[in-house]
Amino acid sequence: MADTCDMNDAGETNTTPSPVKTLQLPPVALYIHIPWCVQKCPYCDFNSHGQKQDTLPETEYVSHLLDDLAQDAKLIGSRLIHSIFIGGGTPSLFSPGAIGRLLAGVRERVNLAVNAEITLEANPGTVESERFNGFAKAGINRISIGVQSFQQEKLERLGRIHNDQQALNAAGYARDAGLNSFNLDLMHGLPEQSIDDALFDLRQGIAQQPPHLSWYQLTIEPNTQFHSKPPTLPEDDILWDIQEQGHDILTAAGYEQYEISGYSLPGQQCQHNLNYWRFGDYLGIGCGSHGKVTLKDSGQIIRTVKVKHPKGYMDLTRSYMHQQHEVQDDELPFEFFMNRLRLLEPCPKQDFTEFTGLVMAEQPQLLKNLNSAISKGLLAETETHWQVTPLGRRYLNTLLEMLV
Repeated sequence: MADTCDMNDAGETNTTPSPVKTLQLPPVALYIHIPWCVQKCPYCDFNSHGQKQDTLPETEYVSHLLDDLAQDAKLIGSRLIHSIFIGGGTPSLFSPGAIGRLLAGVRERVNLAVNAEITLEANPGTVESERFNGFAKAGINRISIGVQSFQQEKLERLGRIHNDQQALNAAGYARDAGLNSFNLDLMHGLPEQSIDDALFDLRQGIAQQPPHLSWYQLTIEPNTQFHSKPPTLPEDDILWDIQEQGHDILTAAGYEQYEISGYSLPGQQCQHNLNYWRFGDYLGIGCGSHGKVTLKDSGQIIRTVKVKHPKGYMDLTRSYMHQQHEVQDDELPFEFFMNRLRLLEPCPKQDFTEFTGLVMAEQPQLLKNLNSAISKGLLAETETHWQVTPLGRRYLNTLLEMLV
């Protein structure tokens, strides 16, 4: 198991370094977490905090984010940042001016690619046309809109603050803002949802002409309101019918599935998501954010976790870093495949060795598990690649459990 080390007041750790391995450095992304939202949704298990004041400490928080980044930037040196994702919470609660200051500060502290994809998450209940235009002028070139449903009854059941008309308006604002792309988040498998209800939402989403659609099933997570008071969800056969029919509708509309819940028009895949699922590196700044960084000189892969609560994160007497640990060799195979097998694209076998430093021929149990998955039709193999089969996509959790 990994040695997980709480940082002391000086930000020091006492990890024992592993033997140096030869690692290929993967691309690097940047995740920025803004934790506040208007109110916590009953299904949400993200690190989010309902807004309790009329104004948010956006000036103070942006300063902390940039100080946090200045420290993490030492981990990557001059490596190029290829994408930024600003998630939450509801980042669109921050003003375009604050987002502009944040992105300007990012450019001063890291080597940001000229054509970097820069995404901001937005709630339809917190935006209007001028705000979207302001975000675009601040440097945002992709917006992800948390619609979830276009039906008022379902939105109320999910605890969303926006209504169906605001959802439609937000998509229109994104189309008109001059962005490179935008995404609509839609959920299916909602409480007491019928097949017709789910497909209505999907068709409404497609009608807004988003270059990217994230279409995923509601799951009940621990430590949520829905977990303590579970709603009545559709039966498994209904869920499967929704999935199959919805996939056909998306395909007929020109969308290509590239990830378990990700669909896009050709060439419009989310680059930040692709980097994550390809076992790329990413810095994570902001409350409770996670990061993964490959250190070439030491041959280590480290994971970082920042202080979770805004009050603690903005406490000048504390380090932003809550935990930092090295991913151990016996953890790497599962971590690699847990990411890569969410993608429909073939996975180059050389990526396993280059990005983990492990030699497959020296992993007899893993080879045995992979061959078992292949024999069960969950995984396909060529001389140079692995690829999840349609059956493997349907039973992805089973496939991953086989590789532990």
